[in-house]
This record gives sequence, structure tokens and C-alpha cells, in this order.
Amino acid sequence: MKKSLILTGAVALFSLIASAKSYEIALSNPAYAGNVQLKAGEYSVKVKGNTATFTNQDTFKTYTAPVKIEQTPSKFDQTAVDTTKQDGSDHIQRIQLGGSTTQLDFGE
Repeated sequence: MKKSLILTGAVALFSLIASAKSYEIALSNPAYAGNVQLKAGEYSVKVKGNTATFTNQDTFKTYTAPVKIEQTPSKFDQTAVDTTKQDGSDHIQRIQLGGSTTQLDFGE
């Protein structure tokens, strides 16, 4: 019976990990997410704990950056990236995840 419960728990955990939602963003210019520089291009973004993982859709190279997760009262209609210029470079301040109430804060 214990093996059955352990197996069921492992399958449930794997299902949660495998179904982690990713969001698509496009950067028209290189930008920093925290202290990680991302080249211009299309990325998928996944969040696990306090880490955001960016996967470049052309090269499949991954980049990780620490993130603060905030919940808002209402859902975002679409995924949006807010950037600012600092010292001549774009810096991602936040990403609002479309269809959710989650906002990723990269502010320093």
C-alpha cells in the first residue's frame, strides 16, 4: 500500500512540473532581466519559485534570473513586458503574465 501511495504522489508531482505554464515574450532590443542580459528575440518564460527561466526560441539557450512574484486583483488580458532605459541599456522592470493575476518584478 505504501508503494502505491508513493507512486501516486510521484505521478502527481511530475504532472504538476510537466504542466508548468510558459509565457511567450518578444524583445525588440537586448534587455537585462536583473543582471542577466537577453539578446533581442523571442523567449518563453517559466517561473519556478523565485526564479524566472527564459528560453530563447531560436537557440534554445536558457537564462535564469531572480524574480519577485506579485499577485494583482485582476487578470491581465495579455502578456506585457515593461522596460526602462538605464545607462543606455534596456532593463526589464516587470512582466505581466496574460490570463493570470501574476506579475513578475525584476526591479533592482
